[in-house]
Amino acid sequence: MTEIVGVGFVKASKTYYFDPEGKEYKMGELVIVETARGLEMGHISIENRKVEDSEIVAPLKKIERHATKADLAKYRENLNKRESAMKVCEEKIRNHKLEMKLVDAEYTIDGSKVIFYFSAEGRIDFRELVKDLAAHFRMRIELRQIGVRDEARMLGGIGICGRPFCCSRWLHDFQPVSIKMAKQQNLSLNPSKISGSCGRLMCCLNFENKTYQELRKGMPNEGEQVVTPDGPGKVTAVNLFEGSVNVRLFEKSKDKDAKETPLSQEVRTYFKQEVRRTDKKSHKKSRNEQNNVDPETMKELEKLTRD
Repeated sequence: MTEIVGVGFVKASKTYYFDPEGKEYKMGELVIVETARGLEMGHISIENRKVEDSEIVAPLKKIERHATKADLAKYRENLNKRESAMKVCEEKIRNHKLEMKLVDAEYTIDGSKVIFYFSAEGRIDFRELVKDLAAHFRMRIELRQIGVRDEARMLGGIGICGRPFCCSRWLHDFQPVSIKMAKQQNLSLNPSKISGSCGRLMCCLNFENKTYQELRKGMPNEGEQVVTPDGPGKVTAVNLFEGSVNVRLFEKSKDKDAKETPLSQEVRTYFKQEVRRTDKKSHKKSRNEQNNVDPETMKELEKLTRD
């Protein structure tokens, strides 16, 4: 077991562990810590506690100090300089005719470096831009390319649910999201309905996915042939939450030359335990019919999973 404190940052919803070195820290206290971006000011989000060594990425960095009045003044000054720094950078980007979108700018707490965050479709050769910016600001310059998901997290906004983006409020890490999750939940495979403002599949598709996986175990799909206590039939609808399926039973055909066995007009409801799936071939066929999507839409859906 190792003693840690958790530190959070304004531009990152994730909490990072630091070594308190035996000192006691209270929730909300402002501290100065060293990160990959340099010295930053953060807040204590987890008070002193012991965690398993397996939860720690060694070595733990130490907290430099409590934030002073001078640090707070410098932080406010950096915030005030942010807008002008972005204007300068945007002008330089236009001058160099680079296909990149500036998202944000951030000064380190000691004022030794300014970081510019940008998004772009591919790799950008910004070496000349860095030289130009360094000559203007006379400090270290870092340009960091971020994905569209990180851009949405950084800028924030309101989702189609009417609430602030999960990524900008509480979601610590981005988890993989796939089209299979949308299919699993019987959602429309319309890209405009299952993609977020970032243009990728909505993160919330992953929130209930495990529940749907458990509910789907042993359940037939729409269009699948099953055997019921009243005879064989075809599934017309599936209710995962009730654990039941609607089935239309096969009827004896009067036409001997008929290629397909007719279905009764009556729809009967059975629980999962009452029906037996027939064979894997009909199972695969029903899944393919259920997930039938035109090629153009499928290409568009595949793009949504890329960062």
